[in-house]
Amino acid sequence: MLELLAAAALFTAQPAQTDCAAPVGTDALLARPERILVIPDWHGAVEIPAAFLGIVCEAAKQGPVTIALEMPETERALFRNALAAPTADAARTILLHGDFGNPRSNDGRNSVAMLDMMIGFWRLKAAGHDVVIHPFMAVESRITGRDQAWWELEMAYGISRALVDRPDARVLVFVGDLHARKKGYDRFPDLGVPAAGHLHESDTFTLHIAQQGGETWGCDPNGCGPQSGRGRYDPDARGIILGPVEDGAYDGVLAVGPTTASPPAALQD
Repeated sequence: MLELLAAAALFTAQPAQTDCAAPVGTDALLARPERILVIPDWHGAVEIPAAFLGIVCEAAKQGPVTIALEMPETERALFRNALAAPTADAARTILLHGDFGNPRSNDGRNSVAMLDMMIGFWRLKAAGHDVVIHPFMAVESRITGRDQAWWELEMAYGISRALVDRPDARVLVFVGDLHARKKGYDRFPDLGVPAAGHLHESDTFTLHIAQQGGETWGCDPNGCGPQSGRGRYDPDARGIILGPVEDGAYDGVLAVGPTTASPPAALQD
């Protein structure tokens, strides 16, 4: 009887089976040996956060995952409380007490699609998967007059702490496409070495978003709203395509097709 009870307890402790809407090619990406996988974002799109959630979902089936997000580190306790919430609605309410509920947060990182992605993380946690959210944007450290290169270095430090804190977990990083580069970019000389380029090279694998047109939510001097993007990549391509991009600045491409703009969550609640 004791053996039966122990076996039953072991069975119930296993994570529930989860359906993941992961991009084609996710299996090949997760078969890579690198522990830090950098997935790029164009802030303010519907499709990219959904793709990232699908990748996280598949990774969580394989073992512990730390989700490193380009969000203020001051949100860490709030995100932890959201993951521990008893229901999805409760998690959403908690998240809306942070930057997601701030009407001034309108650069796309707190969009409806991003909030839905966060609820997806809650569902993974509720299903028994070992997932932790690690926002890594420093808010206290400031150097007067510093250029973007300092910020990239600081972002890399924040990302690296995710692996230091949970060395047995795979780190999936969701960050702006430019920060996901491993090499500098001539168009932005102040960028220096992008954040991903400061991470341990042999343990870091990065993707680049394929430019396939569509819209993202953003702001310009004329106001905020859907903004059109040019398509430069095969519009029919989909999924994760591995192989060096831009002379090794990235290790592969994520193609989600033409994007749809996602407005700030604060405008919808």
